Amino acid sequence: MRYETFCGGIFETNCYLFEAPEGWILFDAPQGACEWLRSLNVAPGLLLLTHGHIDHVQDLAGIKRQFGCPIGCHPLTAPMISDREFFRSFGFELEIEPAQPDFLIEETPGRHFLGTEFQILEVPGHCPGSLCFFSRNDKLLVGGDVLFAGSIGRGDLPGGDIDLLIAGIRNKLFLLQDAVTILPGHGPPTNIGTERRTNPFVATG
Repeated sequence: MRYETFCGGIFETNCYLFEAPEGWILFDAPQGACEWLRSLNVAPGLLLLTHGHIDHVQDLAGIKRQFGCPIGCHPLTAPMISDREFFRSFGFELEIEPAQPDFLIEETPGRHFLGTEFQILEVPGHCPGSLCFFSRNDKLLVGGDVLFAGSIGRGDLPGGDIDLLIAGIRNKLFLLQDAVTILPGHGPPTNIGTERRTNPFVATG
């Protein structure tokens, strides 16, 4: 499957644009993503969120307004994107332009989006409701901030649980094939085999 990558905002957050049979799917919406889409002359048909942390959703409302694409997210992500004051309630001087999700996504062995099937894996611990989207046909995993090249997501943010995160990586992601490419929320792509063998936080040998 063809895809494009954009990295935006002060946290250098990745988003991914997939060309599905029935249109373009955007995963996450960091700052600058809306302008990037305009520069490509691409109108996404769907916007799917891996989780609701602010660096992944800063352009969410703008993209929805510009392109009218439906937004899908986990039920626990919905209040993060629809409540302008959500992050302030945890002591962060941060706010976003709110947006309402159009549909909700939970863990399932298979769900079709614009003609492409993804397995949905729920892997919390970095953020409640964190989702990973796995295209078995393409051996691609859109992983959000769960697993990085040589690292893992933080567990010290509100709602975080590092033990839960590590367990989810080992019990769900590491069951995938070695050759599966991980498209993370930050940093370069990696693959399951490399992280299973060498990642200092979760390696199983």
